[in-house]
Amino acid sequence: MIKVGIIGSTGYAGGELARLLLQRDDIEIKWYGSRSYTGQKYASLYPNMYKIVDEECMDDNMKELAGQVDVVFTATPQGLCASLVDEEILSMVKVIDLSADFRIKDVSVYEEWYKLTHAAPQFIGEAVYGLPEVNRDKVKTARLIANPGCFPTCSFLSVYPLVKEGLVDPGTIIIDAKSGTSGAGRGAKMDSLYCEVNENIKAYGVGTHRHTPEIEEQLSYAAGRPVTISFTPHLVPMNRGILVTAYGSLTKEVTYEEVKAVYDKYYEDEYFVRVLEKDVVPQTRWVEGSNFADVNFKIDPRTRRIVMMGAIDNMVKGAAGQAIQNMNLMFGLPENTGLKQIPVFP
Repeated sequence: MIKVGIIGSTGYAGGELARLLLQRDDIEIKWYGSRSYTGQKYASLYPNMYKIVDEECMDDNMKELAGQVDVVFTATPQGLCASLVDEEILSMVKVIDLSADFRIKDVSVYEEWYKLTHAAPQFIGEAVYGLPEVNRDKVKTARLIANPGCFPTCSFLSVYPLVKEGLVDPGTIIIDAKSGTSGAGRGAKMDSLYCEVNENIKAYGVGTHRHTPEIEEQLSYAAGRPVTISFTPHLVPMNRGILVTAYGSLTKEVTYEEVKAVYDKYYEDEYFVRVLEKDVVPQTRWVEGSNFADVNFKIDPRTRRIVMMGAIDNMVKGAAGQAIQNMNLMFGLPENTGLKQIPVFP
């Protein structure tokens, strides 16, 4: 039995962690943490948990929590995990952070984009970027995981094989991404109100979105040199899902079969990454509620560019599901344990 604590359990990502973990017989959730709702019944905040979870919300005392569980998930705003974690805690318990606190290796880049002073830069070097499809072996032995962002997960999985193999010039990559409103979190914000979102689509964070340096850093590792991209996210009126359409210039003429072979080289044995059949485009509806990432591509010989596409559920593969995927690896379990949910339709 793996004992689990969730700090930030009342946000969307924390609620999804609880939903997925509660379906497992090998997991016991010992701590439903919430700074805003301490002392309130968890099921009063998530009525889908009525008669499933009887516990009240606890505070965010990670030091007390660390002595009671095997792994702590922090599904919290940026800056909180870094302010709580220390060497004593990491010597007692594994930590999987769903915020951006330990994703970016250059602390100055983090502080520039997130407008925060990093509270625990001494742990950035050891934190493992928790994208199992790339860092699986490192995840297995880690005590601190930086769970990737939702946009970076979908973006990276869509373009990684071609950047790694040098078939696309990484300096020409433009990423256009669409996200459902759950990506904005559960807090009350005017831009997330029904009347603001419904029957509307808009770009946001143009040229300034905080996931940009995370995507660039990971693509730089793949390319073996610094990479700068253009990244523009859009908000669309749906609950869940991310769709990425990325464009890049080819470095040589290629055939469909050559590009497909590259994607298969990296993903053929990956349970959660599905390379679709020729001319089938990824759609968010076919991954909803699951930990799958659907990817595909289309060669545009007229412009000598290639279109790379991907779709994920931002709450599962983009957050809670990937965190559990990392937890499974850290505890020596099959990677897909508790994550075999078939996408929901309709």
